[in-house]
Amino acid sequence: MLFVTNRRPAVSAWTRKGRPIRFDLRDNTAGQQLYYCERNADAHYTEIGSSPFFERLRTSEAEQILLFVHGFNNLPEPDVFPLAHKLQALFDGEHKGLIDVVPIIWPSMGRLTDYFTDQDSADASSFAFSRMLQRFDDWRLERAKRDEACRKRINILAHSMGNRVLRGAVEHWAGRVLRGEAPLLFRNLFMVAADVRHNTLEPDRPGRFLPAAARHITVYHAADDMALRASKVINPGNRITSLRMGHNGPRDLQEIDVKNVYSVDCGLFNQSYDSDDGHTYFLTDSSGEPGKAFLHILDAIRTGRVRAEQDRTLDL
Repeated sequence: MLFVTNRRPAVSAWTRKGRPIRFDLRDNTAGQQLYYCERNADAHYTEIGSSPFFERLRTSEAEQILLFVHGFNNLPEPDVFPLAHKLQALFDGEHKGLIDVVPIIWPSMGRLTDYFTDQDSADASSFAFSRMLQRFDDWRLERAKRDEACRKRINILAHSMGNRVLRGAVEHWAGRVLRGEAPLLFRNLFMVAADVRHNTLEPDRPGRFLPAAARHITVYHAADDMALRASKVINPGNRITSLRMGHNGPRDLQEIDVKNVYSVDCGLFNQSYDSDDGHTYFLTDSSGEPGKAFLHILDAIRTGRVRAEQDRTLDL
């Protein structure tokens, strides 16, 4: 499985294609250098470099790519990679050859008590991953000039605090590097249990560039997501409790400039899918079969359309 990370290597920080690479999971420094790698087995990785990495995506047998940005309290092993492999297996079970899942790994501490530390790491990681977006866009344009265009549709699924990483990366890339213009890079952007403010997609807010960067944005939320309920308490900001998008959905769809944002309420099943806290409900149901949120995501990837009501909302 291919992956990208800004975790600092436990060996030399200088990129060297083909070398074995390992990471000190006790170090949560948000590095500004990216490492484009392949996971060969548990905790066994090889650095392959950016151009070979993008070329592997271009020539993949899968029809589309799904970038997966993990959330708070997740380490590469045993959290992110098993989750990504489970997601890959679900796609393969429903439509073999449709999707290659590619994790985007930022340096979470992997401890519940380090919420604010992870917030800082997510914010600092945004700068590194904005460089990935620019690097990919440059590579794609260069390939197109050679009549070797990358025709893969790129989708992205960000879970929990991973939405903070994604939001910051696109904000920095579009707002500072591209001077206020976000190119249409993603086919679908799935914001699952997003640990960001519920008005973040509105004009003059940090996520204002996201709707321009994707053909469709789908926000999955559940009012009884206990992890995000705790987030509201632990993340007050000047002692004013902030409503989370993954808990309540977007504040007001009519306030968002464009009409490609959809709100999907998963409150009828999230607790039964994830009995711990109702937070990771985008995989299987309680019997291990593909769940309602996953099947909704799969349908959007297959068709390029988001199933919703006339008002762009849906109760699953």
